[in-house]
Amino acid sequence: MTAERLNPPELSPPTGFSHAVVATGTRVVFLAGQTALDTDGRITGDTLPAQFEAALTNLLTALRAAGGTPADLARVTVYATDVAAYRTHAARLGRTWRELAGRDYPAMAVVEVVRLWDEQALVELDGFAVLP
Repeated sequence: MTAERLNPPELSPPTGFSHAVVATGTRVVFLAGQTALDTDGRITGDTLPAQFEAALTNLLTALRAAGGTPADLARVTVYATDVAAYRTHAARLGRTWRELAGRDYPAMAVVEVVRLWDEQALVELDGFAVLP
């Protein structure tokens, strides 16, 4: 994929995301929502940072299975059961993102939800990628 990340000076400087991503490629991969489920179908991690790392790892595993890399991500939505907690841990979550996915940030949004499918889940990530 070629991705042009656009961050117009008229908008607030982005931190950990891009305002717009113009993606050119030949395949679009839609990634289902991923939580901190392990291979036995159980939620792992008791904290938001631990669950975020597991959910991001699961999302990137699905992406790699489709032949993609983190740089191919065009859009990611984060669903959190507590946005205040997400903001509290934002620096740590950002470090986790950079360690696992690098600095080619997709367009992103964080949305607070009442609950997720698995009651123990604190965070879920979904998105789509454009592959070359």
